Amino acid sequence: MKAILVQKHGGPEVLTLSEIPTPKPKPNEAVVKISAVGVNYVDIYYREGRYPAQPPFVLGQEAAGVVSELGSAVTGWKPGDRVAYTHLLGSYAEYAAVPADRLVPIPEGVTEQQAAAAMLQGMTAQYLAYTTFPLKKGDTALIHAAAGGTGLLLVQMSHNIGARVIATVSTEEKAQLARAAGADEVILYSHEDFAVETRRLTGGKGVDVVYDGVGRTTFDRDFNVLRPRGCLVLYGAASGPVPPFDPALLSQKGSLFLTRPTLGNHIATHEELEQRAGDVFRWMAEGKLKLRIEHIYPLRDAAHAHRDLESRKTTGKLLLIP
Repeated sequence: MKAILVQKHGGPEVLTLSEIPTPKPKPNEAVVKISAVGVNYVDIYYREGRYPAQPPFVLGQEAAGVVSELGSAVTGWKPGDRVAYTHLLGSYAEYAAVPADRLVPIPEGVTEQQAAAAMLQGMTAQYLAYTTFPLKKGDTALIHAAAGGTGLLLVQMSHNIGARVIATVSTEEKAQLARAAGADEVILYSHEDFAVETRRLTGGKGVDVVYDGVGRTTFDRDFNVLRPRGCLVLYGAASGPVPPFDPALLSQKGSLFLTRPTLGNHIATHEELEQRAGDVFRWMAEGKLKLRIEHIYPLRDAAHAHRDLESRKTTGKLLLIP
């Protein structure tokens, strides 16, 4: 089968289309014939070596497709079932062997491309809004990178809950997308200081929560926009890792809370995985959650997809098709 191998850590140029053996399932695994692969920032972290993986390895952590073969101990699945998964390395390929308890069914009304686009970012937005800082009607949330894949989904979920959403984006085109997703106010951080503008929009009170997937370029100012005992949720580092800081700053800024969650800790059990994925897929099927799939690339163009994602010019989701 064809797969994208990382032979050594580095830039997009290290992504090479290679021919490797088609996997056979272990007793607890199912082999999935992959229909669509999600491209995510975490893939860049693995490619660069920021997250540990020993080359050579197949990149990618999100896919959807059809069960083609079952291990001897697998029950509850059959060949032909439509499934999706995330948070397991090896999805930039035509086939993947996946532990059966890490698969979720794709319901009617959701395509395989939509499922591949929604697993990682959709469940991330779901746990951020419903678990990490459980939003309620009347809360005010500042959402950075609001026109990105996770950002657009998080804006929609926050709006549907009844929270006031202040979104930050870099261009007017992205501002229009954030407004369409339900943002109440949009700040173009390329033209104005988001911290100053957020304080103005909240009458100096600050927001209840900041959802920050950007990292280095926003982190220090995030503390200046939170209300006393507000929460900074740092869930990504698109602009680079944040510098070390003194935790005493949290008390100085108003007894703030800081958390650095990851999806893996929120889908650790099969029951929680099914619940979060089920919520996302149900909202999609009901029309309450709209995906923006911006670009679809053939698998061989994975390096092109990475360059586009790293340019910070993309909006919504990027997919690879084996």
